[in-house]
Amino acid sequence: MYDPGSMSHAPAPALRLTTDQRSRLELWSRSRTLPQRQVQRARVILLAAEGQPNTAIGREVGCSKPTVLLWRQRFASLGLEGLEDAPGRGRPPVHGGDLSQRVLSTTMSTPLPGYTHWSSRQVALACGVSATTVRTIWRQHRIQPHRSRTFKFSQDPELAAKVTDVVGLYLHPPEKAVVLAVDEKSQIQALDRTQPLLPMRPGQVERRTHDYVRHGTTTLFAALDVATGEVTGRCYARHRHEEFLRFLRLVARRYPRGQIHLVLDNYATHKHPDVREWLRRHPRFHLHFTPTSASWMNQVECWFSILHRAAIRRGVFHNLAALRTAIQRFLDAWNDNRHPFTWVKTPDQILAHAYRKVISGSLY
Repeated sequence: MYDPGSMSHAPAPALRLTTDQRSRLELWSRSRTLPQRQVQRARVILLAAEGQPNTAIGREVGCSKPTVLLWRQRFASLGLEGLEDAPGRGRPPVHGGDLSQRVLSTTMSTPLPGYTHWSSRQVALACGVSATTVRTIWRQHRIQPHRSRTFKFSQDPELAAKVTDVVGLYLHPPEKAVVLAVDEKSQIQALDRTQPLLPMRPGQVERRTHDYVRHGTTTLFAALDVATGEVTGRCYARHRHEEFLRFLRLVARRYPRGQIHLVLDNYATHKHPDVREWLRRHPRFHLHFTPTSASWMNQVECWFSILHRAAIRRGVFHNLAALRTAIQRFLDAWNDNRHPFTWVKTPDQILAHAYRKVISGSLY
């Protein structure tokens, strides 16, 4: 006998998918970065293509039968585009663009008398909104009034020539020549804490007192072999041209043959008449100076930074000898596992950022 209600329980016909549609839907269904709703829709269509009943599909993916029917219909009508969110989905913005404009203009205007920058609460009072709203607008536009960075544009008239010269040594060193990045790290303090350190333990970082006893300073002269990463170093009490000459003699003994190219900054010690006279008597030494205000181009500065963070900043030195011993210990350990630094910037890339850009007008 014919039952009119029997047709309502008949399984829906399986959806037909093209190879490209199936591939994209399978990719969506496995994604860990797409919105969960889009992953769910992809699974609905894939199960529907297998001929699964709508009720079983809803139970499998965790949605209702009307939701399954909705996305089947959307896919049948519009394809993959039907699974995208319709325009206007989501909560409409509470504050319009005018408020954002006012908050940003206030933030980048002259701060209140006595202050160097605006705080979120001050901007909130000035604009009549909450501090949370101000911080939300700041995040959207990547505005961070509480942060500041330093900069220095080189005024060296020979900027381009020096950049090209130094970078050329790094990228294309002369054949059978040694390129050394040389500098001195002065005023390294031998600091002794007033109380013993409390060591690190689970759930607790290492602790030390904020006050200290100063036991003097030392200066480290260092020469980094750009090709191998090996460092030649020696500590001296001062950093005059006399100490620099002593270090040059040490470098000459360390590299007894071949041409030696030294990358240096513009410290007056490096250009002293006695140093020039020594260089005249040792013609295999060639000096290459970094531009003024650009000592960061000297690769040994990278090594000094590693030394400071790894062996000095958190060290405890009961006397000056202990500091020098710690520096030598780190130097020996570095040379046992040395590696060079890889220079990647060309002169043109550096010079493109070296000249100060003219900024006129206001963004808001």
